[in-house]
Parts: sequence; C-alpha cells; structure tokens
Amino acid sequence: MSSRIEQLIDELEEYIENCKPKFMSNSEIIVNKDEIDELLRELRMKTPDEIKRYQKIISNKEAILNDARAKAEALINEATIHTNELISEHEIMQQAYAQANEVVTQAAQQAQDILDKATMEANELRMQATQYTEDRLAEMENIILSALQASESNYSSLMGSLNQYKELIQSNRRALYPSDEDIETLPLDGDAGTGGLDVIQ
Repeated sequence: MSSRIEQLIDELEEYIENCKPKFMSNSEIIVNKDEIDELLRELRMKTPDEIKRYQKIISNKEAILNDARAKAEALINEATIHTNELISEHEIMQQAYAQANEVVTQAAQQAQDILDKATMEANELRMQATQYTEDRLAEMENIILSALQASESNYSSLMGSLNQYKELIQSNRRALYPSDEDIETLPLDGDAGTGGLDVIQ
C-alpha cells in the first residue's frame, strides 16, 4: 500500500499534467494557486509523519538486535551450566571438559551468526528507509521548483504586456493634446481617420 505522501506526489503530478497550457507556449501552464497551495500544505503536514514512521522501523530493528543478544547470552549461559554439571563429576572430568568446550564453541558461533544476521537486516532496513525519505524530499523539491519557475515566467510575461498597454495609452493621451507642430501634420477632412490615436487591439 502506498503512503499518503506518495499519493500526494501523484496528485501533484496529475494536477500539473492536467493544467491548461499557456497561450502560444509548449512549456508553460496555467495553475490554480489555491489548489496547488492546498496540495503543498498537506505535503508539509504529512512529511514529518512519514519520517517518524520510518524512524520507528529503524527502532524496531534495534529491538531485533537486543533480542538476538539476549538469545546469544542465554545459549552461552546454558552451555556454561552444562559445563559445570559435567565437570562436577570427577570420574568423567576430562571428557566433560572437552564436551563443554565444544558446546561453548558451538553456542558462541550460533550467537555470532544470529547477531550478524540481525545486524545486516537492521542496516539494510535503515538504508532503505533513509533512501526512501531522501527520494520523496527530492521529488517535492523538484515539484516546488517547477511551480516557482512557472510563476516567475508568468509574472514576467504579464509585466511585459502591461508595459506595452501603458505605453500605448500614454501615446493616445498625448495625441488628444497635440502640439502646433503635430496639428500641421494632421490629415485634412475625410482623411482624418482616427486623428492620430493608436487603437488598442
């Protein structure tokens, strides 16, 4: 089952994919600021929960290691008790000593094997959890960067259009009050046209 943070990233990607393209542009889109802000707000809320969940997984691996150590100690203690019981019988002291050493060696090897396996599993899960968190954060960073770049591009285009309209309006206002030199150059009678005014298309 995918996590909520993965679902949110999928929703962000689907939202951006379904946004209408900007007029005369193949790379720019028109986004609804409220909708994308809501998705980003939920991402910010869910990210700490996801990180805590994987930290809990890592903590559980520590519990596995502690359990493995406890089992190893129990094996060694059992072997030691068995050794003491064998040695206490004088008639079979030498045989008991050899058997005790063998039992202790086997118990120590089993304990080491348990510890090695538990350590490998814990390290692997820790690496997977860290990599997963890094990948999700990188995806969020890329999405936010793309949204910022799109907003900056739209803002620059809007400012350029507004400046053009401002200059056109100023030109038309100047045409309403022409100087004497401008009046001499105006067309006569039926050729007057728009009187020198620029028309906003």
